[in-house]
Order: sequence, then C-alpha cells, then structure tokens
Amino acid sequence: MQHNTLLLWFTGLSGAGKSTLSQSVNEELRKSGIHTTLLDGDILRQGLCNDLGFAQADRTENIRRAGEVSKLFVDAGIMTLAAFMSPMEKDRTFVRNLVGADRFIEIYCKCPFEVCESRDVKGLYQKARKGKLINFVGLDEPYQEPISPELKIDTSELSIDESTSIILAFLHTKINSLKRNN
Repeated sequence: MQHNTLLLWFTGLSGAGKSTLSQSVNEELRKSGIHTTLLDGDILRQGLCNDLGFAQADRTENIRRAGEVSKLFVDAGIMTLAAFMSPMEKDRTFVRNLVGADRFIEIYCKCPFEVCESRDVKGLYQKARKGKLINFVGLDEPYQEPISPELKIDTSELSIDESTSIILAFLHTKINSLKRNN
C-alpha cells in the first residue's frame, strides 16, 4: 500500500493507553507493508532525554526533542507513531507546526484520572500520592486536554482492537484524501 508519511501523536495521562495503542497501530501498519517507527516517551527518556527532569521547562524540552526526531523520520518517508504524555497544548502545537499540520495527527487517548490511576502498572500514581514523585501530571501538574485533536479515543470505554480499528479507518481516509489532493 502506498502512503503519505504522517506523524501520529498519541497524548494522554500516564496509564491512558498511549503506548499500548500506538504499539497495536504500529503492528497493523507494518502488516500492511507500511514502513514505520515508534517513539515512546519512556524510551526516549532513557537515552536522548535522560538529562531532563519533570519540571515544566524539562517537559517542554523533552517534547521539542521528540518533535525534532519525529520530523526527521517523517521527512525520511517513515510513518511515525509517537507516544508522549505531552501535557501542554503549546508543546503539542509546536510539534504540529514543526512537522506541518497536514502531516500531524493528534490522537487523544482520553481516560478518566481514576481509571488511569487504577491501571498504574508502573506504580507512578502510588509514588506520587506518597510524595516520592513530584511534578506528577494530573496531581501536581496540569494536563491540558487537546483543543481539537484529529481523533479522541476513550480508552476507558473502547478495547485496544476497537481503538486500533478507529485509527486505521481514519488513516485510510486521510491517506486517500492526501492522494487526491496531490
């Protein structure tokens, strides 16, 4: 399948399902013969961004770096999936403008705070509640819900398979629209 190269930017609270959903979509795109790469906030913080903390300025720099790396992949013709909490609207807007609005798809993994906390596979919410983790988004720091994401997926209501199908259907329509306009 031919495709125009896009950046799929998954955003949401910790535990909202960004990584799980982006991995599922990535797998399906690869099965379709699309060359992809998957960038995950946790992984980038182990290497490229390991010098950054979680204060607001560090979060902004983390997203700037993620955006620059994403742009390199998109410019190289690789469909890029990026899973980053990216809690601030201004940072997501920066990446949208950097990559180009026509190549940026914001996917908001919407999930109530309480559900995210109940999923707490990394134990982050528990550490934050005990004061062992500061600047935790949702408790100490705000998460600004996307103003107008291309997709809003309620991960507390939809299964991974249902969510993946919605995203793939959207991509199919988007890619066909891009082909007609080129």
